[in-house]
Amino acid sequence: MSEQNAPGSHSGPAGEVPASRFRPSAVAAVRLDSIGEAIGIPVPGTSAEVGVTGISLNSRTVEPGDLYVALPGAARHGADFVPQAVDRGAVAVLTDEAGARLVALSADTAVPVLVVDGPRNVVGPLSAMIYRSQPAPGQPPRLFGVTGTNGKTTTTYFINALLRSLGQRPGLIGTIEILAGGDPIPSLLTTPESTDVHALLALMRERGLDAASMEVSSHAVSFQRVDGVVFDVTGFTNLTQDHLDLHGTMEEYFATKAELFTPRRARAAVVTVDDEWGRTLAATAGIPVITLATTDAAGAADWTVTATAARGLGTEFTLSGPGGVTVQAHTGLPGAFNVANAALATVMVLASGVDAAAVQAALSSHDPFTVAVPGRMQLVSAEPAAVVDFAHNTDALARALEAVRSPLRGSRVIVVFGATGQRDQGKRPAMGAIAAQLADVVVVTDDDPHDEDAAAIRADVLAGARTAQAEGGLTSTIEEVYPRAAAIQRAVELARPQDTILVAGPGHEVWQEVKGVNLALDDRVELRNALTARGFNVLQDERIES
Repeated sequence: MSEQNAPGSHSGPAGEVPASRFRPSAVAAVRLDSIGEAIGIPVPGTSAEVGVTGISLNSRTVEPGDLYVALPGAARHGADFVPQAVDRGAVAVLTDEAGARLVALSADTAVPVLVVDGPRNVVGPLSAMIYRSQPAPGQPPRLFGVTGTNGKTTTTYFINALLRSLGQRPGLIGTIEILAGGDPIPSLLTTPESTDVHALLALMRERGLDAASMEVSSHAVSFQRVDGVVFDVTGFTNLTQDHLDLHGTMEEYFATKAELFTPRRARAAVVTVDDEWGRTLAATAGIPVITLATTDAAGAADWTVTATAARGLGTEFTLSGPGGVTVQAHTGLPGAFNVANAALATVMVLASGVDAAAVQAALSSHDPFTVAVPGRMQLVSAEPAAVVDFAHNTDALARALEAVRSPLRGSRVIVVFGATGQRDQGKRPAMGAIAAQLADVVVVTDDDPHDEDAAAIRADVLAGARTAQAEGGLTSTIEEVYPRAAAIQRAVELARPQDTILVAGPGHEVWQEVKGVNLALDDRVELRNALTARGFNVLQDERIES
C-alpha cells in the first residue's frame, strides 16, 4: 500500500509483502528524462541520465533503482519518508508542491525531485512505462478483468480453471491470493496498488504466462489501482447495494464500475444483463459488448443459459450463443449464482478468441467449474451440510441462503452472520430481514466491527430481523450470540444431520478486526472444530489449517 494506507478489502492484517515478490527479476532502466517527458516535466543536467528500474508508493518497499512516489496522506505526507526511501535505494522522487516543500525543509536530498500536480494521476501510466507491463493487443498475457458486487472472486477462479483445462498457464490477481506462476502471494487488497499491478503483469510476462485474471473492485477504480491497465476482456457480474460508504449512491457506485467499460481500460466486454444495472451498462458501454443472460427474466442476450439440471450439489447447464452454437457445462458449486459465474467465465474466454469447440472439449474432459474457491460456498461437512461463504451484503446473503436450502423433508437452514463496522450502515437491517425470511434459525453475531461498537452493529441487524419476523408472521428463531466463535458453536449445537449451517461474512479471511486489533479467527477452522467436538464428520481440505 501507499504511505497513506488507503482503504482496502473487507478486512485483513496489517503488513507489507516484500516488493520483490511482485516484481520481474530484470527490468531495463528507463532514463529519468523519458519519465519527465511522459509527465511534462523537463529533467535537466546529469539527472536526465538517471536510470529507473522500479516504482514504489511506500518507502518500506523501495528497492534499488526505484522512483519513490511521495503522496499526501490522511495523517502524514509521503515526503516525510523520502530519507528512508533514499536509504533503501530510491534514485529519484516524484511528489506534489506540498511534498517538495517538505523535502526542501529536510536534510539535503541526494536524488532528483520531480514535482507535478496530482502525482497520483500519473502513477499507473508511469508504472506501465517503467515495467513495460502492457502487452500489445493479442499478445500474452491476455488480461481478463472481472467487476461487479458479487461473484468476482469465483469468476476469476473459474476463468483460470478453464484456461488451465485448455492447456494454458494463467495468473491471478485477487482477494484471496496472487498467482504469478510460482508460490501464491497472500493478497491484502482486492486489487493491489497500481505499482504492484504493473510489476505483477511484467512478472507474468517474464515467466511466460498466457493470461491473467484480475478482480477489479470499485475501490480499485476510485483509488486508481488499475490506471494504465488495458484489459482484453472485462466482465460484469451484477450490482447490488454495497460500498455506499464510499460512493454515496447506487448511481455513483455504478458510474465507478462503468469506467472499466471504456476504451482506455478495455478492448471488449461481457456483461451479465440479469439486472437493470447490467442492461444499462450494456447499452452505454464505449467498447464492444457481448451480453449474457442467466435468468428467464433477463430478456434477450447474445448468450443465454437455456437449460439447467441439478447434479449433486451443483448444476449442469447449457449456454446458447450466436449462430446456434451451444456449450454444455457443469459447476459443482451450489447455487444459481455459481451458474451465472461459470457462464460469465465461459463467455469471457470465448470472447478472448478461444474456439467454442476447444472450450467444450475442456469443459467435458476436466470439469473446471468444480474447482474449490476458498471461502466461497466452501463445504466443510456434508451431514449436516456446513458451508462458509463470503456473503457480506444483502444480495449475497440472500443468494447464499437460497443456494444452501436442502430439498430434504424437515431440514432447516441455520445461518450465522453479522455486519461490518464502518461500512454502509443501511444494509444492516436489510441483512437481518433477509436472514429472518430465508433461514429457519438466525444467529446474529459480530463480523469485523473495526472501530464501531459491536453491540450497536448487532442491534441494527437484529432490529431488521425482528421487524421482518413480526411483519411477515415468520416462525424463524432469532438469537444473538457473541463472540463469533461462540456463535458458530451455537449453530452446530442446534444442528441435526439433515440441516444446513451457513456461516456468512469473512469467508476466506483469517482475522477479525476489533478496535484496531487483528484477532486470529477463521470461520472454517471454528466450524470444523465445533463439528468435530459434536461427533460430526468433516471433509478434508488442505486449505483449512485446524
